[in-house]
Amino acid sequence: MKIFKFGGASVKDAESVKNVSLVLKSQGFEKCLLVISAMGKTTNELEKVVELYFRKDNYQTEIEKIKRKHIEIAEGLFPENHAVFAEINLFFDDIDSFLRRNKSPNYDFVYDQVVSCGEMISTKIVSEYLNEIQFINQWLDARDYVKTDNSYREGVVDWAKTEEFISNLNKEICYVTQGFIGSDNNNFTVTLGREGSDYSAAIFAYCLNAEAMTIWKDVPGVMTGDPRKFKDVTLLSNISYEEAIEMAYYGASVIHPKTLQPLQQKNIPFYVKSFIDPTKEGTKVGASEKNQSEETYILKENQTLLKISTRDFSFIAEDHMSLIFGYLSKNKIKVSLMQNSAISLALCLEDKFNNIDELNEELQKVFRTEVIKNVSLFTVRNAKMDHIDQFYQEKSVLLEQISKNTLQMVTQ
Repeated sequence: MKIFKFGGASVKDAESVKNVSLVLKSQGFEKCLLVISAMGKTTNELEKVVELYFRKDNYQTEIEKIKRKHIEIAEGLFPENHAVFAEINLFFDDIDSFLRRNKSPNYDFVYDQVVSCGEMISTKIVSEYLNEIQFINQWLDARDYVKTDNSYREGVVDWAKTEEFISNLNKEICYVTQGFIGSDNNNFTVTLGREGSDYSAAIFAYCLNAEAMTIWKDVPGVMTGDPRKFKDVTLLSNISYEEAIEMAYYGASVIHPKTLQPLQQKNIPFYVKSFIDPTKEGTKVGASEKNQSEETYILKENQTLLKISTRDFSFIAEDHMSLIFGYLSKNKIKVSLMQNSAISLALCLEDKFNNIDELNEELQKVFRTEVIKNVSLFTVRNAKMDHIDQFYQEKSVLLEQISKNTLQMVTQ
């Protein structure tokens, strides 16, 4: 089977959904599973619903706005009496009904039940449209197949159960399903982390022993830098799994960090291609003699620099490190860069859940700390060290690290 993943930008309106059918026509729509994200900025809009709900504010108006937008998209795709309109209304009624009945104070639990509806609605619209134009497919609820623990907003996949369920699918037909979501043992929805649709596609690819997986984006492929942030970037036509994993870890937005490991385990080729021009080759990630090691630039913004030192000037020892990383794990804060000396530790952190103040409060009971918010982590992979000075120009460098051929600096 082939696995195709289409992100929010590729299904943001009626014309975009029609374009998906053109992409499929160019690639061949047989033995294919499509993983589809929420339409456009729907995830952000549903996040706002959750925030309004917990502030006891008027979230119903926001739900109505999002519903109206989806109905307008459907009006550009279907005749007015089509059954999909009732389906759309039902999904939004479910969101409202859940929030009126809910008694749980757990923000992450409520978030997953509400925000996941974006994927449910978008896949229903796309699946129905493709069937309408004779691209025959079966709609799947990914929650019946991708099983996780109950770590809401950061679900950990139960690979044994997931593989058991997905491997039973009929590999001779086509499917449309959701990215980003799974379910726990109680069948509550659990999301796999922000931008987790790529990971969902990799899960299905792994469990179906797919021939290949392709992510369709609004860029030509994996570039040597984000063209919105860097000048004179070029396309990487072939890169190794290892290089792609490093790029994803350092923050390359075109690849989700968890995506590559399941693909690498079964040596499944992974393509990043443009839905604007699907005939172009794009980037192939996998084992190849053509793999490139070009200088690449990655900027990871909205980071926090945390400096930690002992109060009595003693060494930062193993027990200190264990305590610090225990607090990081508890607060779901990820380390992007770490540098330690005898009596201090500097961490560049990604704080997706806004828990840095709670972390700092806990650490200050034992350590001296300094927190600098809104910093950026700039990484140069395969850096040409003979012209390294250019990277320091016009930058206020708070921390730097050079290892082998990788330069990293935390800047303000």
